Amino acid sequence: MLSRTADSLFWLARYVERAENVARILSAGHRMASLAGETGRVSNEWQSTLIAAGCEPAYRDIYGEIASDSAIDFLVRDPRNPSSIVSCFERARRNARQVRTALTVDMWETLNESWLELSKFELAKLSPDAMLRFLEWVKQRSLLFGGACANTMLRNDAFWFVEVGTYLERADNSARILDVKYHVLLPQGEGVGGAVDYAQWESILRAFSAARAYHWLYHERITPWHVAELLMLRPEMPRSLLHCMTQVSRALDELATHYGRRCECHRLAGELHARLRFARVEAVFQEGLHAFLTRFVDDGVRLGRTISECYLGHD
Repeated sequence: MLSRTADSLFWLARYVERAENVARILSAGHRMASLAGETGRVSNEWQSTLIAAGCEPAYRDIYGEIASDSAIDFLVRDPRNPSSIVSCFERARRNARQVRTALTVDMWETLNESWLELSKFELAKLSPDAMLRFLEWVKQRSLLFGGACANTMLRNDAFWFVEVGTYLERADNSARILDVKYHVLLPQGEGVGGAVDYAQWESILRAFSAARAYHWLYHERITPWHVAELLMLRPEMPRSLLHCMTQVSRALDELATHYGRRCECHRLAGELHARLRFARVEAVFQEGLHAFLTRFVDDGVRLGRTISECYLGHD
């Protein structure tokens, strides 16, 4: 396969996954901001949302002070933000057109229909409730595309490049969503384990669509260490860091077998996977959850760079 074809497949998958995860980050920020409004406290949820999405510096360069309306607009539709939902769909479709013959009919039609439907939304005029429905639509379209990939693609190198892109992006964004909680301050006088803290952790679970999975596995009140364990270290949780890195390592192994060579990216992926596989949540909290997640995001960026150097023609 040509490196430019592999590059387009890799980034097509990343942009579809990124659109979904920005929607999940926005949903978490909206729930926390609503909670702050109910308690009558000054909140920093939209700043934390921008930080988690990796967009705060770019936002401040354009808008300066953070306000809810401009933060939402920047993350949803601003063309100056390459990670906005609209930008992600546009870039995903552009990459898909470049490799249309490598995609199945179902994959192309799902993505093309998503782009056409997206143009019908009057995003600048959506009410808060309508915005939440739009974010659910984004998640549903991403899930449809993922289902089309899983159920119609041959298990060849094209499929494994899509898998690498999908799960590398998901791992990065899962760490960022979980880190939202670090950046959101508890109101003065509200301790860890209180009602507001509980509600904030519940919002994080809902952003992962993991509230039911949590209660299925733990059968008890929500606690920070169990939420962190579920979303980072449980292999059966499909958005956990460990599950994502398991899939990245597997896909890279398949590519190594297909092309008959291994690179630095295979070593880094194995190292990240082993760190998560043998980690214990107690040690993570002893190190500091934010420090652990920041290190993971930085290592994921380094892994993405080495994948590009090995397979995608970038150096």
